[in-house]
Amino acid sequence: MVARRTRRALAYYLGVLPFVVFSLFPFYWMIVTSFKQNSELYDLRAIPFWFRVSPTLEHYAYLFQRTAFLTWTGNTIVVAVLSTAAAVLISILAGYALARLRFPGGEALGGAIFAVYLVPTTLLFIPLAEVIRELHLGDTRWALVVTYPTFLVPFATWLLMSYFRTIPQELEESAWMDGCSRLGGLVRVVLPTAIPGVLTAGLFAFTLSWNEFIYAVMFVSSTAQKTLGPGVVMELIRGDVFYWGELMAGAVLGSVPIAIAYAFLLDYYISGLTAGAIK
Repeated sequence: MVARRTRRALAYYLGVLPFVVFSLFPFYWMIVTSFKQNSELYDLRAIPFWFRVSPTLEHYAYLFQRTAFLTWTGNTIVVAVLSTAAAVLISILAGYALARLRFPGGEALGGAIFAVYLVPTTLLFIPLAEVIRELHLGDTRWALVVTYPTFLVPFATWLLMSYFRTIPQELEESAWMDGCSRLGGLVRVVLPTAIPGVLTAGLFAFTLSWNEFIYAVMFVSSTAQKTLGPGVVMELIRGDVFYWGELMAGAVLGSVPIAIAYAFLLDYYISGLTAGAIK
């Protein structure tokens, strides 16, 4: 019996191992590169998977001392947090209305909202640029706070709409009988029950906001207003010169907040994504 369990576990882990290696190898390469000395990075005889000479922190020091890395990080945090908060708030109201209220065209509207999410961002930045110009938000991080919900809200609304439908409506009806309004039932009954779905939508929105690149490049040009992705790429790629060590160091540090968020919220994220399929 024990031997059978051991063989099953071994077969399971051996089957999963190639996918784990495939997924983690880019991160391993990124981390190793960020600690290599420049002399080793540009040496064709060097071992690409490990160190021939002692690791160094000079690339990280370069980021903090000779670039506006901390400013870019602060801008990214502000943009991601505000965009996520706005998108989640709008999505909660929209998702609840589509899940609970009955009105002509409601089903079609729900599908249309998700279809909007499928529109490439490259097709939207031209009309959005006109909106930014009219609002006089050009070259500021507020331009990103205004435009990011345009692609965050559709998917978050669709996700929350599906999640709200898994919550028995009798819970709200009981709250109404106790004197709650519809909004009160949403706040006091539905939302506490829908925490996994709300956290999933928030984590999804935060990840997209943190990693977004096209709008950040098009709407922001000054160094003091840039976010992390465009700041690192545009400052550390100069013509045909790539500062690989600094680029990888910036990528490592830029991925830490997302990794921490998923480490603490992964269970909620999985349950939020799968709730509509299993309930």
